Amino acid sequence: LIDSKEAFTSHKIGGARQPTFCGIKVDGRTVEGGAVKPANNFILVKKADAVEKTEGGILLTGKAKVVKTEGTVVSVGPGKTHPETGAVFDMPVAPGEGVVYGKYDGTEIDIDGTKHTLIRDDDVLVKFTGGQLTLDSADVIRDAVLVHVETKETATEGGILIAKTSKSERKPSTGKVVKVGPGRFATNGEKMEMEVQPGDFVKFRDFAGNEVEIEGQEYSVVRMADILAKF
Repeated sequence: LIDSKEAFTSHKIGGARQPTFCGIKVDGRTVEGGAVKPANNFILVKKADAVEKTEGGILLTGKAKVVKTEGTVVSVGPGKTHPETGAVFDMPVAPGEGVVYGKYDGTEIDIDGTKHTLIRDDDVLVKFTGGQLTLDSADVIRDAVLVHVETKETATEGGILIAKTSKSERKPSTGKVVKVGPGRFATNGEKMEMEVQPGDFVKFRDFAGNEVEIEGQEYSVVRMADILAKF
């Protein structure tokens, strides 16, 4: 949505002030609007710049650049309304917060030459503050659980190391709970209590977790419904 309230300034003509429209470019088209505002439970995110240099100082060009699936929240929609009860589910993020989302989530939109993406609230894996994703600044939303999983390298009988990305085994589905979301909304708009807490060890469904790297460590973001047991 384009907010027309911020669409113009004013200037004097014959002593009277007249509106002057200040267009913005959305996907290359000039629109007489002052701001792009998401609808429903969508979030407008300014995408983080692609990584152009490795930690060792090697410059990356073209397709070799690492495109991050994270960015800064610019604005949020009013929230999703339950179709039967009419309860409005508040948005779990606010403008200025950082978010990490799935690789294939979101719809890209170009605003004044800057890349943005529109994602749903459920697409958010982790949110963070302070402009940098760290374990201290990270948090999960709704009924999400951040689990630290073991992803050690293994060795064959001949002593050849097999990296975690080249193994044909199933992804780890056991780990330690690090962060817990506030809970998912019930149909009446009230939050449902979470059944795990930081420090618990959990077993979750195979392939249920979404991988997130934080400070060089591998974590999985798992929904409460996919957790099978705690111990």
